[in-house]
Amino acid sequence: MTASIKKTTLSIGLIATAASLVPLKGTHAATKHHVTFESGGETLVGHLYMPKSHNENTPTFVILGPMTFQKEQAPTEYATRLAEQGFAALAFDTRYRGESGGEPRALENTFHKVEDLKNAVSFIKGLAGFNADSIYALGICQGSSAVVNAVAQDDNIKGGITLAGHYRDREGDIAWLTKEGFETRLAKGQAALDLYERTGEVEYVAGVDETDMNVGMPGKFVWDWYHVWEEKGLWENRYAVMSDAALLSFESISAAAEINKPYLMIHSDNSFLPDAARRHFNAMPSKQKTLLWEGETPHLAYYDQPEILDRTTLTIANWVDRIEAN
Repeated sequence: MTASIKKTTLSIGLIATAASLVPLKGTHAATKHHVTFESGGETLVGHLYMPKSHNENTPTFVILGPMTFQKEQAPTEYATRLAEQGFAALAFDTRYRGESGGEPRALENTFHKVEDLKNAVSFIKGLAGFNADSIYALGICQGSSAVVNAVAQDDNIKGGITLAGHYRDREGDIAWLTKEGFETRLAKGQAALDLYERTGEVEYVAGVDETDMNVGMPGKFVWDWYHVWEEKGLWENRYAVMSDAALLSFESISAAAEINKPYLMIHSDNSFLPDAARRHFNAMPSKQKTLLWEGETPHLAYYDQPEILDRTTLTIANWVDRIEAN
């Protein structure tokens, strides 16, 4: 049953059917609820995981995944584990991907992801029986740059947590794509956007490919991870070229300089662009910021390796417990 969660006579303020209640293993028994909410004139779809011990004091996490993510990937890995630790957590599809609305499909627009995240937070805040003062934003990989901006902009977000973040500044973009590669992709993205605005035609390339570098996310190690999801039918291997007009115009370093809230950054030497992570952490004036540097943990291990997922979730849970206790 697809329906938005509304305030009801249930003490937790949820509409739930027998099919939507999925037992999870862990310290706390938890349930999964199919939810919808609005953002940018589109209906977004998510899964809200809640411990059965949920009460009006329970903190909630709203989660953004990596570039081109769908909710069933890393966001669900963390949402289920956080629910097992006694927290509520929302994994959702942003516009243009998965079950959520928005055209053209497979468009990456980080500005819109920031809006979607803030609207997800507003949705949680409006639910009966939820703690409106303890909503945290959690970002994985490129979702981290959107989280940095949302945390800086939205007073409804109590704090931010970012994992193996792809943080956006000029130095990082050049390290990511090279100066020539950045300028080429930006120009192609703008040309594709102009084409779309004139004719409605959407130019696509693959999202990933084993050898072709003219894709949304080039590199064999990226292909190795994503193509498995494509084969499962749980991820669309397509990338709108016009995405780069917005994606490559986005940055997060100026927002980092405005963050005075609790913030936990987890990164490693083998995570993407470690120097950009340090620049962002150092830019934050917050007196409640924590940097956990995990040596050689591989970047993609934060997406799906159970040992790393479990360890990271416990770190997040302990950190939030300390923030909530103060």
